[in-house]
Formats: sequence, structure tokens, C-alpha cells
Amino acid sequence: MEITGKIIVALPEQSGVSKAGNTWKKKEYVLETQETYPKKVHFDLFGDKADKYPLTVGQTVKLSFDIESREYNGRWFTSIRGWQAEPIDAAAAPAAAYPAAAPAGMPVPPPPAMQPSDPNEDLPF
Repeated sequence: MEITGKIIVALPEQSGVSKAGNTWKKKEYVLETQETYPKKVHFDLFGDKADKYPLTVGQTVKLSFDIESREYNGRWFTSIRGWQAEPIDAAAAPAAAYPAAAPAGMPVPPPPAMQPSDPNEDLPF
């Protein structure tokens, strides 16, 4: 599964040693989607992924993740475990929404959201 959004919280790194004697590391983040109704999503990067994808607050990323649930003492807990985080260049994304430059002397039409629905109306909304 994938989700895109901005990192709004970076929690402190956690680490330890498992019962089997293996060391582990986990970094947790909160991502906020950039939709009409934004959603906040808590996720973690575990093991070598924690170092492979260093994320910072304010960074926009496309997160690939798995959802897993487990039972503990009769209660169920769900985790979102990231396995890839690709940074998205915020400056490049809006530029793609506009058409390429028109040849010299040709007017460039405004983006569709700015075009009036009635040709006699000159209000932009």
C-alpha cells in the first residue's frame, strides 16, 4: 500500500535487544495527507529501514507500507510498518500541473480552475 503526505512529527528513536539477543532499532513518524480532509497516520521504520530512510519534519514523502495486527492479553494492536519512503520534491509537483510554455506571441490559457464557466462572467470564482 502507498500513501503520500508531509512528515509532521518525528518521534525519538527506540532501540533494544530482543529475547533472542538480537539488537533492534525503530523510528516512528506521523504523516499528514494533503487531501481536502487531511488524515494523520502514525507509522514506523524498523531495523535497517530506520537508517536507510532518514526523514525530517516538513518533508513530503511517498510511503510504501504494510499493515499488521497482533493480539496481546486479549486486545488487538495494529501497526503501519514502512518499507520504503521516497522523498517528493514539492517544487516539481506544481510545475507539472501547468502546460508547457507556448511559442512566442501565443497567449497561454489560465489553468482550468481559473477559467470562468460563463464567457461573459469575468469573476475568477
